[in-house]
Amino acid sequence: MKTLLAAIALATVLIPGVSLAETLAFPSEAPIAEITIPDSWSPEETDGGIQATSADEAIYLAIDIADEKTSDKVIDDAFQFLKDNGVTVNGSTQKRSEDTVNGLAMLNFDWNGTDEEGPVNVGLSMVPVRADRMLVVTYWGQKGQQEKHADELLAIISSLKAVAR
Repeated sequence: MKTLLAAIALATVLIPGVSLAETLAFPSEAPIAEITIPDSWSPEETDGGIQATSADEAIYLAIDIADEKTSDKVIDDAFQFLKDNGVTVNGSTQKRSEDTVNGLAMLNFDWNGTDEEGPVNVGLSMVPVRADRMLVVTYWGQKGQQEKHADELLAIISSLKAVAR
């Protein structure tokens, strides 16, 4: 993940012409975080956060808000969403890493898996943004297709920030 984040940061410097949407603060009624996602990814606010899918549907990204009482449910819901969408996660391939983005600590878990299109990468990251709130980032990308979105994905993740109260 550190290599991915470094590549994303480099891409944002080398490719300034990438068309990005305006920064989206979420949840809209009382924002705790913000992120910039390309318009082509059709970002939208959900009941629990924000989600987006690359135009070619090779990558799905969701960021849900959780607190101490709801974090287990949010994580369970993320895995249920993947299962409901035909994603099978191979638990024996789990890798754990830690990163920092804009001063936010990220605890990352990554797996290999499959969906109806074939092999996929699946990721789940936990990002504390306040003492009482965290973000749960869910990633699902098709192997062989997701690589062409590396620059966009790095820019998206690099733009994630906590919103000051």
